[in-house]
Amino acid sequence: MTQPLTHPLRHPETVRSLTLEQKASLTSGANFWNTEALPGVPAIMLTDGPHGVRKQGGKADHLGLNASLPATCFPTAAALAQSWDPELLERVGGQLGAEAAAAGVAVLLGPGLNIVRNPLGGRSFEYFSEDPRLSGELAAAMVRGVQSTGVAACPKHFAVNSQEHLRMSVDEVVDERSLREIYLEGFRRVVEQSSPQVLMTAYNKVNGVYANENTHLLRDILRTEWGFDGVVVTDWGGNHDRVAGLRAGNQLEMPSSGGVTDSEIVAAVRSGDLDEAILDRAVDDLVALAHQATAALAGSPAVDLDVQHRAAVEAARRCLVLLKNDPVRVDPAGGAVRLLPLGPGTRVAVVGDFAAAPRYQGAGSSLVNPTRVDDALNALRVSDVEVVGYARGFRRFGERDHRLADEALELAARAETVLVFLGLDESSEAEGVDREHLRLPSNQLALVERLTREHEHVVVVLAGGAPVELPFADDVPAILHTSLAGQGGGTAVADVLTGVAEPSGRLAVTFPVRYADVPSARSVSPAAVFPGREVTSEHRDGLFVGYRYYATRDVPVRYPFGHGLGYTTFAYTDLQADLGHDCGTVSVTLRNTGHRAGREVVQVYVGPQDAAVVHPRTQLAGFASVTLEPGERRRVQLPLDARAVEYYDPEAARWLCPGGVYLVEVGASVEDTRLSATVDVEPGLGVAELLPDAGTAARRLAALGAYATGDAHRVDDGAFAELLGRPVPPSSWDRAAPLGLDDVVARLRHANLLGRAVLRLLTLARWAFLAAGRPLAANNVMFLVNMPFAKIEGYTAGRVSRRAVERFLRIVNR
Repeated sequence: MTQPLTHPLRHPETVRSLTLEQKASLTSGANFWNTEALPGVPAIMLTDGPHGVRKQGGKADHLGLNASLPATCFPTAAALAQSWDPELLERVGGQLGAEAAAAGVAVLLGPGLNIVRNPLGGRSFEYFSEDPRLSGELAAAMVRGVQSTGVAACPKHFAVNSQEHLRMSVDEVVDERSLREIYLEGFRRVVEQSSPQVLMTAYNKVNGVYANENTHLLRDILRTEWGFDGVVVTDWGGNHDRVAGLRAGNQLEMPSSGGVTDSEIVAAVRSGDLDEAILDRAVDDLVALAHQATAALAGSPAVDLDVQHRAAVEAARRCLVLLKNDPVRVDPAGGAVRLLPLGPGTRVAVVGDFAAAPRYQGAGSSLVNPTRVDDALNALRVSDVEVVGYARGFRRFGERDHRLADEALELAARAETVLVFLGLDESSEAEGVDREHLRLPSNQLALVERLTREHEHVVVVLAGGAPVELPFADDVPAILHTSLAGQGGGTAVADVLTGVAEPSGRLAVTFPVRYADVPSARSVSPAAVFPGREVTSEHRDGLFVGYRYYATRDVPVRYPFGHGLGYTTFAYTDLQADLGHDCGTVSVTLRNTGHRAGREVVQVYVGPQDAAVVHPRTQLAGFASVTLEPGERRRVQLPLDARAVEYYDPEAARWLCPGGVYLVEVGASVEDTRLSATVDVEPGLGVAELLPDAGTAARRLAALGAYATGDAHRVDDGAFAELLGRPVPPSSWDRAAPLGLDDVVARLRHANLLGRAVLRLLTLARWAFLAAGRPLAANNVMFLVNMPFAKIEGYTAGRVSRRAVERFLRIVNR
């Protein structure tokens, strides 16, 4: 049995004054968004807020279906990450926290910082990056900002929440080294750098154990190694076994279970199955949070929503990524002329549904009811360019309409430059469902093809929270990626297009040439192909996520990690690199060689040259966002921590620096490195005896097969078992086993005729909603299909009882 933490209770008198039943009730919500109020313990509100406060004034839900109070919608995490600027993230966090405090919200549920393992992940827009260092540094800054206002931040989802399909049941099977270096490292940085008061667990299992009950994650790593002393809360409906969750280190189940799990806790304590000291520790943590939050929120001032909106616009400006801006001609002086920035008086045609009705956020629990929404069309009309007209060009949800395309072609003929706004629609990126492919809708691609045949000056403005394939990239001179830029994104886009603002964003996720190139897109094992379809999702890509894979395997990409252009240029000189086993410093002189002020993101990548263990060719070790005036130069120093030269050794159960020769590269992206140096690093203290000898290292590499060279597509069962250090678990459902409460609704395909008919009806309902132009309703049908039967009672607020579900299962099992 797990032992309670040893530090004294902070509120022992309050804990002792509560009955066993009251203590149990405090560890579960009073309703959907609030904790229980008990004698001496005030209730507090928790609500969604990764990029805006979603406080529902009426009927509550977890998927953004019912209206919430107006709030400022800032850029999503995927967009904010493109700033590569912790200072900006801390300011945005403070603005979010101030708005939450004014609304009486004690805990803001965010930021989300799971790794974007695969660009098809339906919730990628809510996460920062494919890189844990970048994710962790930015999330830590946002947490500091939120908590500076007295509001508690709640980083999520701990851990390995990598897919939406079957997210409540899927087992994320990942080796310990990859778990530590890729999926936990960002969380470690947040915990150690910003001390979040709350942390949310994930729905999924991690190596066979639900994340909310996983003692390895919650007790051994989060609390013992990292020193987290805050409150762990379930994701909404994320409880599986309440007593097991308490033992592992969870304090709060949300939302209310209607007393069901309270009685489970009471019974476990009375039977001796649960040490009451564990419950007391959870109650004490919740009492401390409630008192601290209540005191911090007292007298919180109202926020000026106009000021908040201007902050959202400024944040959006900093997040836009200029992917391409090729010369279109040479001027009389021999200089290259580019389409962007648009000169004053340029006659532009604005084409595309997203210009007038922008995509500015994703769908699901983070859906914000914005105070206003700027669109690029109207922002351009009041700029110094001449808008000759607007044409919708295509239907948003993919239906072909030749009339709209013809109107766009007619308008384009009257303009010097065509601005075509493309993107993913609201049904493409949503909580609860992953994308099915990496393509833009065919009607948008057809429109661009026609425009580029008829017009040489086409600028694509792209909206979406994750990468897409860009087959037209070689046919257009300029591409601006907006991600999901929040309610101020329309103004920000117009400012960048016209040169009022400098494009300074850099990609936080790689844009592949085609989806088949993604490391988890193909495999010799169906269970390793994203997303995991039944029991497991096998992480045979291991360490080789995102740019680590592309760089190691020399796979061409459309736009690399860290890429982004500006309207000025920078020169790098005088590299100095000093690396040790515990810290280091990289210094470089940066000079603005252009004619206007600009911002550069200096990026440092480090990789061992003679590693005796599997290692990516290179990985991000540090970065800095630097603003320079024309001609200005600055010496930029980037401190590096020990992780730059360490790897996690599962056998030693610690981080090791083996020493040796490391290549240090500095530049503007993982592929655009300007300077490099090799550095000899001494091994860490006491490491030599823990390292494998040459023969053992060679045998291990041989046993890892294709994985040893980063060939993620060809990691066979033997190599994956060697990587895991155990047999590969079964990946498929047992077709002959009867359905139980822990099974998902999708398993009805293996039930009797009635069960299959119910599943068929749900599938037809989804397609009907899509045909009716109701994508969110269609996604919510999929949410139900992926839900375990045990969750139905809670998600229907008791309208479908557990008894009714059990009766249904008995029928479909006949």
